Amino acid sequence: MPAPSGDQFSIELGDQRAVVVEVGGGLRTYSAAGLELLDGYGADEMCLSGRGQILAPWPNRLEDGSYEFDGRRHQLPVDEAWSGNAIHGLVRWEPWTVAEREPHRVAVEHLLHPRPGYPFSLALRVEYTLSPSGLDVRVTATNVGGAPCPYGAGAHPYLRLGTDVVDPLVLRLPAATMIVAGERLLPVGTEPVEGTEFDFREARRIGTTQINHAFTDLERDADGLVRVELRDPDGGAAVTLWADESYPYLQVFTGDPLPDVNRRSLAVEPMTCPPNAFRSGDALVRLEPGASHSGTWGIEFRGGAT
Repeated sequence: MPAPSGDQFSIELGDQRAVVVEVGGGLRTYSAAGLELLDGYGADEMCLSGRGQILAPWPNRLEDGSYEFDGRRHQLPVDEAWSGNAIHGLVRWEPWTVAEREPHRVAVEHLLHPRPGYPFSLALRVEYTLSPSGLDVRVTATNVGGAPCPYGAGAHPYLRLGTDVVDPLVLRLPAATMIVAGERLLPVGTEPVEGTEFDFREARRIGTTQINHAFTDLERDADGLVRVELRDPDGGAAVTLWADESYPYLQVFTGDPLPDVNRRSLAVEPMTCPPNAFRSGDALVRLEPGASHSGTWGIEFRGGAT
């Protein structure tokens, strides 16, 4: 009987282990030093709540599933029934194939053919690589069709650090601006995080704060990377999600409304564009025929005091 997530592609390096799956090309598990750093799912389970999935050709929500591009209106399936939105792209449940594989690295690919609502041809490739510093994930999209196409991408890992809930963990989220969402979780404006409960620019305990917001105006380190750190306040162990400059937005989510998450982990989702970008055009990538777009994000782990 095939696994619900299809074939399993394991990679390892030293004490690091990761499993990439055929269905959606996503990341099912990642561990280091014997500690599970992702709130993943079993090989005999179907992916729930977007765990580890690749979000393309758009991340997050698209209002009513409809948009205009180059003067033509398109209608995508509405697959989030309660909100009436299309969500997280078109490739989460599609089969991906292995293009390259080494003990510490796997590259998977998917060709997105034209379809109603997205009549464009897009070749997608995701490379997962383990190195001494952690896990790197490089996502590349190439327009292999004859017309320009709209494009955005994201990923949906849920971070954890050995606790039953995230409340006692210390979060550093170097973002100055929060995107305010309405009842349908679509953007209705922006506001500074300063003076709000969502200001984690200085590391502090998450406590009971409920987070389900996109953030931008990200503070980057000298190497151009933004780093979101989740830290154990006692032992000093930390898991960090980083993203390069192709990801100017982060969706952060404590999973409160989801019974299978419910604060057990923290989703930190790098995004090339904000929610509803196909409608607003904000940070939307326009890929000309033959053009490519790449972005890299990753996860690092630091062990605690012994």
